[in-house]
Amino acid sequence: MEGSGELPGPQPPHPGDHRIRDGDFVVLKREDVFKAVQVQRRKKVTFEKQWFYLDNVIGHSYGTTFEVTNGGSLQPKKKKEEPTSETKEAGTDNRNIIDDGKSQKLTQDDIKALKDKGIKGEEIVQQLIENSTTFRDKTEFAQDKYIKKKKKKYEAIITVVKPSTRILSIMYYAREPGKINHMRYDTLAQMLTLGNVRAGNKMIVMETCAGLVLGAMMERMGGFGSIIQLYPGGGPVRAATACFGFPKSFLSGLYDFPLNKVDSLLNGTFSAEMLSSEPKDGASVEESNGTLEEKQTSEQENEDSVAEAQESHHPPEQERMEIVSQDPEYKEPKERGSKKDYIQEKQRRQEEQRKRHLEAAALLSERNSDGLIVASRFHPTPLLLSLLDFVAPSRPFVVYCQYKEPLLECYTKLRERGGVINLRLSETWLRNYQVLPDRSHPKLLMSGGGGYLLSGFTVAMDNLKADLSLKSNASTLESHTTEEPAAKKRKCPESDS
Repeated sequence: MEGSGELPGPQPPHPGDHRIRDGDFVVLKREDVFKAVQVQRRKKVTFEKQWFYLDNVIGHSYGTTFEVTNGGSLQPKKKKEEPTSETKEAGTDNRNIIDDGKSQKLTQDDIKALKDKGIKGEEIVQQLIENSTTFRDKTEFAQDKYIKKKKKKYEAIITVVKPSTRILSIMYYAREPGKINHMRYDTLAQMLTLGNVRAGNKMIVMETCAGLVLGAMMERMGGFGSIIQLYPGGGPVRAATACFGFPKSFLSGLYDFPLNKVDSLLNGTFSAEMLSSEPKDGASVEESNGTLEEKQTSEQENEDSVAEAQESHHPPEQERMEIVSQDPEYKEPKERGSKKDYIQEKQRRQEEQRKRHLEAAALLSERNSDGLIVASRFHPTPLLLSLLDFVAPSRPFVVYCQYKEPLLECYTKLRERGGVINLRLSETWLRNYQVLPDRSHPKLLMSGGGGYLLSGFTVAMDNLKADLSLKSNASTLESHTTEEPAAKKRKCPESDS
């Protein structure tokens, strides 16, 4: 590809990338629940009412399953062949089983005493089965359901997996769907496909989904090409982007630009002095619509980052990420140095941010972007009409909205404006299936909706401008209309004769 050779490529993968290292971002998985954290020594992590330390996961491969032991340490779980002879004895139906609360001989005090002795969860589950008077009368399916329920309650089994777009989107949609505007994971996949996100492209993205869309684009581009993120408020929110754990080579092609400077860039009145005149204090608020709301949301999402336990409010792992440390909301602790050093470091970051903004403005001014993706909580019509001017002809654009009505209005405005083709408003439908022996069926609970997508392609509008110029020049039009029909009239009599 020609475009991929112009930009510096990412570093080759480290031979130990398949193993967990100190400082890596990982995703903890237990059943169908996920949580993204950063691996740090002697750092307590709370997950599904269990607390533990991640020291022992360092050096193991991704996908390893661990068991929480006494003292909060994680030990690799050894795979054991479950005996099937004990569970073969089963009843034919469950009609005669009465749930009176007396079928289990072990009390809560007995179970607590077993836990205090350090007995593992699988042994507790086995004792619960042995002390149940109705277990052998249940059907085989009911027995499997009982064992699965007790294992989930008493066995602390955690799997450490590598972050990816699919895992993080499922995690956000299940835990905090409001932060990603209720964007379902299949809808995000449709956006990446319709937007033709690939290596070597120059993409524009405007999103308020905690950086999930941005991280998905960076993962698909693989460090080749450039991405320009437009943000409202004081700075971009990239809490989900940090959870991907991208190397620094991926950040060289990532730019950000304030949304309130787009109009001046379109009008040709943008200058470097406009960036230097911006308020640098994190407590100040710009006088623009939605800025205060965005700043409060940015602060809340940075504090409630999924990379940190819910109890903390100052995640230390964000200090190691360059993309998070560029956030104006980030405040460095004064204990790290004197006040003078803190001010110098702050000025250095502001100067670097200003240079990156100028580079982003230069890239936008070329107006040859390869695609545009919009996924924000703001009304899509003014955003799309302004940002389409930066996209080259014959390039795709995708707009996501949780509701259909704003996209219908946007569809109408685009048809009136022109310069776009193949407009399509779509909604994906998703239903999960349970696939088990003799029990495969659609799940009873399913998502009500994953949002709507408006997609299309840009086309050159030079022919429209040429038509307007022809209408203004009436004499030229008359000369063209009189010459060609006269030639045709001369040919007609000759053919008749």
